[in-house]
Amino acid sequence: MSLKVLEEERGEWAVLRVSGEMDLVTSPAVRQHVHDAVADGRRSLVLDLSEVLFCDSSGVGVLIASRRLMRSCAGHLRLILPAQGAEDGSHVNRVLAALGVRRLFDCYPDLPSATRQAAAGPLSA
Repeated sequence: MSLKVLEEERGEWAVLRVSGEMDLVTSPAVRQHVHDAVADGRRSLVLDLSEVLFCDSSGVGVLIASRRLMRSCAGHLRLILPAQGAEDGSHVNRVLAALGVRRLFDCYPDLPSATRQAAAGPLSA
């Protein structure tokens, strides 16, 4: 399976909708899209991972690096990790939780809640 990244804007938020598999071969494409958004001056970024079917350690590495990049430029990164997502539940959600790094991210169940100006707050880990 391949990876697809679609870009859109929601107000101040740049949204990257990622679908497919995030692995050693495909994860660099996500990293490049994040870097491109920052280079374009975007400081509010949402990664919609609800349609990611598989994520290995290289995918997790890209997410952590994206968080670090956004923090370094005083930006904001939010992830969409629904309880139920691509087929049998959000794979990325389970992977991040199993690795103990989910708490590092502001996670939301859907795009409307992730892109609200004054969101009620991220889901708890």
